[in-house]
Amino acid sequence: MSNVYNHRQMVPSAPLSSRVTELLEGLRAEYDALNQEASNMRLFKDEYEQRINSQISEIQAVQQNLYELERAHHKIRQQYEEEIMRLRRELEARGGPVATPSPFLQQPPQQQPHQVPLPPQHQQQVAMSQPHSASMPHGPGMYSGMPPTSGPHGGPNGSGMPHGQPPMAGEPHPGAYMGPPGQYGPGGAVPVNPHGQPMTPQQQAAGIKDRKPVMTPSQGLPPPSHQQQQQGGLPPMSQGMPGSSQMGNRQTPTQPPRNVAMVPARGVATDNQLADMDLEMVPANMKREGADWFVIYNPKVPRLLNIENLFTLEHNSVVCCVKFSNDGKYLATGCNRVTQIWNVATGANECMLADKTATKDIDLYIRAVCFSPDGKYLVTGAEDKQIRVWDIQKRTIQHVLTGHDQDIYSLDFSPDGSTILSGSGDRTVRLWNLESGKEVCKFTIDDMGPRDAGVTSVAFSPNGKLVAASSLDKMIRLWEVSSGNLLERIDGHKDSVYAVAFSPDGQSLLSGSLDKTLRIWDLGRFGTNGRSSDRVTARSTLVGHKDFVLSVAYSPDGNWFVSGSKDRGVQFWDPRTSQTQCMLQGHKNSVISVALSPTQMYFATGSGDCRARIWSYETLPTPM
Repeated sequence: MSNVYNHRQMVPSAPLSSRVTELLEGLRAEYDALNQEASNMRLFKDEYEQRINSQISEIQAVQQNLYELERAHHKIRQQYEEEIMRLRRELEARGGPVATPSPFLQQPPQQQPHQVPLPPQHQQQVAMSQPHSASMPHGPGMYSGMPPTSGPHGGPNGSGMPHGQPPMAGEPHPGAYMGPPGQYGPGGAVPVNPHGQPMTPQQQAAGIKDRKPVMTPSQGLPPPSHQQQQQGGLPPMSQGMPGSSQMGNRQTPTQPPRNVAMVPARGVATDNQLADMDLEMVPANMKREGADWFVIYNPKVPRLLNIENLFTLEHNSVVCCVKFSNDGKYLATGCNRVTQIWNVATGANECMLADKTATKDIDLYIRAVCFSPDGKYLVTGAEDKQIRVWDIQKRTIQHVLTGHDQDIYSLDFSPDGSTILSGSGDRTVRLWNLESGKEVCKFTIDDMGPRDAGVTSVAFSPNGKLVAASSLDKMIRLWEVSSGNLLERIDGHKDSVYAVAFSPDGQSLLSGSLDKTLRIWDLGRFGTNGRSSDRVTARSTLVGHKDFVLSVAYSPDGNWFVSGSKDRGVQFWDPRTSQTQCMLQGHKNSVISVALSPTQMYFATGSGDCRARIWSYETLPTPM
């Protein structure tokens, strides 16, 4: 009888030692493969490190060569300037004119009063080879908050900028951005002509030795007569204030009717490259030269204007903004910590407005200024996010308007003078009641679009019903004041839009952009005489500047508009033909701000060269 607990004997299928050996062999093979792969990776790493070290060595060698070339260039330039002075003295000894240093040759630095040293983040290398200052105070740039991804700039300033904050110029526009100083300002050494402006390729090919330098030692105008009118507006003030100057009265030019046939133009005007013209080759009747400025007229259109420099207004820092009073008697300029008011008829400094309670250990650039229509108040916007309403007569602050989260870049008054309009890098446009100092409306750029949409410029329409604002996201927006509704988003520029201005008739809008162009927009149904079916369209694109367009302004009669650029030039344009009338060069750095007088044929420019200038433009009796 079998036992249920008896089991069949189990015999192992293979010896245990052979199984262990197989497993070990598998592990060894896997280890060898991984080891081989690691060895290959080490070889690749060594090869890449060798290549990187080789490239670093090459870059260091190139960098060293550049440093040596730069030193050699500065040495040659200094020798050239010394030779120029030697020849002038020799000419003087032989009975020639007095050897006065050229305004554009390097002069020993002179100490300027009341200069506040700027921290590195606000410094700008402004190469100003001027007798009054070879060591120019650094400026803030056109703006300080432009996104580094917006084209070939860290802003017209050039430095990297935080999100949502537009840039402001001296570039320096926006205003230490292009390397070591040179004869061409903050961009390095570029050959210049006798007027201190960059030479064209034709001039460089001919050689500067073939050019006769312009020997014009004096600047500005003769001393004024003692007949100065004090009519309304600001009361007589001390003439001994810092920075004040008296430079004479001028007759206000009148404008006769224009009798030249004009043909409306649409599309792109591409033949306006006056900046490329050789000044020496321009006929005498198509140019005008001053002591340190010149005008080239467009040979393709009749010459209708004559331009003169009236006054040069010196400042201790970058001039960020200029604006005329509504009666045309005064000009306000904004720079670091100070707003100044100048007499347009005499060039005298009437008063200086500075908030003594503001923090004194940092820069505080005044980015925007605007007179009230009645001339009683001056509104200023600054880097501290505050808007100050000054009582001009009392020299006191009437209101401080707070609410913006970023710098204030633009201001305007409603036509009735009751409302202040402001634009800021915080992506908002705000309306403020002048009487109460309270915010009454806020327009916010919160639509789906680029994150960096800081507001760069704002403007009221002539009838006060519309508000236009340009921004860093390449767009222009129109709002209705009464309802606060966004009416239109105008898209067309290829880079950030820095300036907008309504035409005096309210039918069109002018814009200037970092894409180096200006555009005229027909407002369609939003215009003064528009029909409900009309759309906003781009009438024309104006090409003529060689760098960022930073500011625009219309003449009060609408016959002209003016643009200022980082290329240092100012251009007059005819809105009916989309042609440029002339190109003016008179600043040694970016033209950050332009303004035209509401009552006289004057215009003003503010620049990163620490100067503002007042000019006249008058219509010729007979076109040339």
